[in-house]
Amino acid sequence: MKICIWGNIAGALKGNTDGGGELQLALLAKALARAGNEVVIIDYKTNEDFITADGIKVFRIKGWNNGIKVIRTFTHRLPQLYKSLKAQKADIYYCRIRDFRHILSFWAARKVKAKFVLGLASDLDAMNFWMRLKYNHLVSKGGLWAFTNGLLIEIVYPFLLRNADLVLAQHEGQKDILSKKNIKSIVFPNLFDLPETWVIPINAPKDFIYVGSLDKRKGFITLFEIIKKSPTNTTFKVVGPPSDKTGFLYYEKLKSFPNVTLMGKLSHPDTLYHIANAKALISTSAMEGFPNIFIEAWSCGIPVLSLYVDPGSIIKKEGLGDVSCGNLDKLLLAMESCDNSTKFAEKARAYVENNHVLNAKKIEEVSFLFNKLLNNWNKKEDRISPSRISH
Repeated sequence: MKICIWGNIAGALKGNTDGGGELQLALLAKALARAGNEVVIIDYKTNEDFITADGIKVFRIKGWNNGIKVIRTFTHRLPQLYKSLKAQKADIYYCRIRDFRHILSFWAARKVKAKFVLGLASDLDAMNFWMRLKYNHLVSKGGLWAFTNGLLIEIVYPFLLRNADLVLAQHEGQKDILSKKNIKSIVFPNLFDLPETWVIPINAPKDFIYVGSLDKRKGFITLFEIIKKSPTNTTFKVVGPPSDKTGFLYYEKLKSFPNVTLMGKLSHPDTLYHIANAKALISTSAMEGFPNIFIEAWSCGIPVLSLYVDPGSIIKKEGLGDVSCGNLDKLLLAMESCDNSTKFAEKARAYVENNHVLNAKKIEEVSFLFNKLLNNWNKKEDRISPSRISH
């Protein structure tokens, strides 16, 4: 079976991930390749063709930067992307992360009589326009391209959701939202590439840690409010770069707080080290999918204290931290009583190992999924036995 994926994935395959969605694309590609499938990546950012140790073939798009800026998207880039996708003649085309250009992958799949799979990367992918307007379009960077891109996404993405041969949700909450729109989906949890050894803390944890893009959309202003309201002996580590005006403004303000250490952007191993030596991970984002950083925190044995997000109610069901339902005072109380016991660490790590680790079980599950799709199961029926896929 040949699977074609497109996007900014080469960096993640080399250990230099741009974002959570890109990381999940890379991990899925690895799982499919390790199952014995031919996996091809069409990457618009890489400058070279290469083959990974898992046998994943990565191809650049020739002429991507040719043409006149502003109009080259339509004169050069889109035609070249479609040509590259169609030329692969894959059995399955897979896309993830909201992007209007996925329509080219869909058209390529239909042209070569292949299947098209769409994976959700955020709860917003399943929600309506007004939710995306509130939590994404109105709080993201502006400009002509952002407006054009957002408009095209709103036209294309709902069409793809309803016409994909398979939609993969990250958790039960997304599946329920889609079900109310009469869109069938299957839950396939985010994958986690387990380090060769667990990251073990070397000191008694004392800091709360915040990891991610420091911007308005991720609730960086709210983190500032949490720090302001916390006792001065409560210490914080902030990992990540500011990425918008709000981020830069509050990043500068935090420099004057003696109980805050601004770490900037760190490598993945260094990030895991600081997570493992923290009391808890704090999340202030109002809208996510299934954050990779949650899985990484649990893999390090620390709880997640989330102001809003609880993907599929996993935190509550599994007892993996605390969800404050938007109540800042409740989050501050949770910080005072978070569980850092050895028993909690063992439970959290066991959850990750049983549900997210890229192991033989997960490789078998994703291979089963895609093979079942290729064998034309009835789209109107429950396509996968619930016992075959982790929730």
